[in-house]
Amino acid sequence: MTSWPAPSVPAVPGPPVPLRIHDTSSGELRPTSPGPTATLYVCGITPYDATHLGHAATYVTFDVVQRVWRDNGHAVHYVQNVTDVDDPLLERAERDGVDWRDLARQEIALFHEDMTALAVLPPDDYVSVVDSVGEIATDVRALVAAGAAYGVDVPDGEAAEGALQDVYYDVASQPRFGAVSSWTREQMLEVYAERGGDPDRPGKKDALDALLWRAARPGEPSWDGGSLGPGRPGWHVECSTIAVRRLGMSFDLQGGGTDLVFPHHEMSAAHAASLTGEWPFARSYVHQAMVGLDGHKMSKSRGNLVLVSALRRAGVDPMAIRLALLDHHYRTDWFYTDAVLANAQQRLDRWRAALSRDGGPDASQTLQHVRECLSDDLRTPDALAAVDRWADQQLNRGGDEIGAPGVLARALDAVLGVRL
Repeated sequence: MTSWPAPSVPAVPGPPVPLRIHDTSSGELRPTSPGPTATLYVCGITPYDATHLGHAATYVTFDVVQRVWRDNGHAVHYVQNVTDVDDPLLERAERDGVDWRDLARQEIALFHEDMTALAVLPPDDYVSVVDSVGEIATDVRALVAAGAAYGVDVPDGEAAEGALQDVYYDVASQPRFGAVSSWTREQMLEVYAERGGDPDRPGKKDALDALLWRAARPGEPSWDGGSLGPGRPGWHVECSTIAVRRLGMSFDLQGGGTDLVFPHHEMSAAHAASLTGEWPFARSYVHQAMVGLDGHKMSKSRGNLVLVSALRRAGVDPMAIRLALLDHHYRTDWFYTDAVLANAQQRLDRWRAALSRDGGPDASQTLQHVRECLSDDLRTPDALAAVDRWADQQLNRGGDEIGAPGVLARALDAVLGVRL
């Protein structure tokens, strides 16, 4: 699948600072320590609605991770999936009376436009689940053969012609299960149903066992699964397959929202470990906090959304949207208000005014402070505040360093993705 176009990333003078970041699985701030090529997997969208600010916050956060790595001289191999067949997409298409494939194409195109406008660096491998069904089916068959998965009969009257069984992952088969989230069983069961699980499904060995292959049902899309029979993949195994086949085990960082810690990232890691016999799936797990509106987290199911595309249509500068997101630390939940965006636009206007002058105060210390903030667990609000101080000095007193505004503008583009 084709990704969106890549923006250019300017070179920046001065010494870079290696990235340390909070790892969910250990609960510690850890150096990322990639090799010459840093490896990144970020879970992508289910394309049944437009990109809201919660999505945008996630992709901007991991865009900054990429930029810090690149500033440190690493190449980056970035993989992102697209869950272009799943229950929410099929349900929305049926509700709206449209073909699910047309709905997916429409929303993927809009997502590309939003990411392009926000200057988010695209993935190197942008992988459709529909295009990966054959690989996923191969891996599900391997899990069955290894004794890590088993079949469950489809309820009477639900199976399409030729369908066999639903296939579930046996969490008891994987001793590392639970290592990503460090959650108790009680914590897992508390959220499992609302996050796509089916703990009460009759025939399962364990309430936490996850669907790997859904046997074909009438009116639903399905593919040939070989010995699995016709059907389609479960959610978690798609990321196991896509990540392992394109990055291998022990890639540097897996990213997503905090709502993916369990079950999605937990299950994906367990599936991959059972497939390969290796551990870890990712060396670090990094999670973006939730963005809320009107007292609740922003979600498509609740409908309390602020859409990036709607803001753009209303004439909002995408760089103001990006600054609004960067003004909140990625591990802190926050609520959107109109004042958040207004403050971001004011900041953008001040920066542009300051950087439009021919000379200014020396920017080298500001640039180094920005680097230090970003490399210390992506402290983006502190990085923005450092630029504010330079801009205030420039607007109030000016300076004699002829190249300072240009150097700082290039640096903000390179490491923060803010194009002025």
